[in-house]
Amino acid sequence: MYFVYGDEEIRYLKGKDKKLGEVIEKIGHIDREVDADLFSAVIHHIIGQQISSRALQTIWRRMGEAYGEITAETIGGTTPEVLRSFGMSLRKAEYIKDFAERVRCGAFDLAAVEELPDQEVVSALTSLNGIGVWTAEMILLFCLQRPNVLSYGDLAIQRGMRMVYHHRKIDKSLFEKYRRRLSPYCSVASLYFWAVAGGAVEGMRDYAPNKASNKVGISKDMSK
Repeated sequence: MYFVYGDEEIRYLKGKDKKLGEVIEKIGHIDREVDADLFSAVIHHIIGQQISSRALQTIWRRMGEAYGEITAETIGGTTPEVLRSFGMSLRKAEYIKDFAERVRCGAFDLAAVEELPDQEVVSALTSLNGIGVWTAEMILLFCLQRPNVLSYGDLAIQRGMRMVYHHRKIDKSLFEKYRRRLSPYCSVASLYFWAVAGGAVEGMRDYAPNKASNKVGISKDMSK
């Protein structure tokens, strides 16, 4: 399953932002996978923090082989030590176990959270151990498929914006200017900023004084 968008979003963004419109023309449609199950998405994002995509895939495969489906029942019925044996840290395992228990006892109502406005979803998710604002925003976009997500805490988003708009730095004020311009379809814009940051358009460069690589998925949520 991919993030769903089409002509309406593309026409709007092209009409609002010429530079982004040129990028969209060059890249074309982006197929970005989503996970529509909120429970597994939360666990997937907790595990994936501060590790490589390859390591995440390995851990997820091992869990799938052990449990079949990743549900509150299957995870709630195990221990942090068993979860740790799949390759994650004990702290992540404890966060995941705690989340499963909250869902099982009804303290965290998945169906109710899915119906909340964006900011309330972020508040609900960040009440969980191991989930910070950046991770909550990624879940908003790649699980709940909310249309207007642009994360200031994502380093690759900032890198992509610097490359598209030729800025040396994206501060909060400048970021909010672009958010207002691209709203209500910031999520689609995010897909293109990530693509640009990853080198999808030949010849585009980062104008930041420090050209250190910033990758999608870099988050400090585990410091919570």
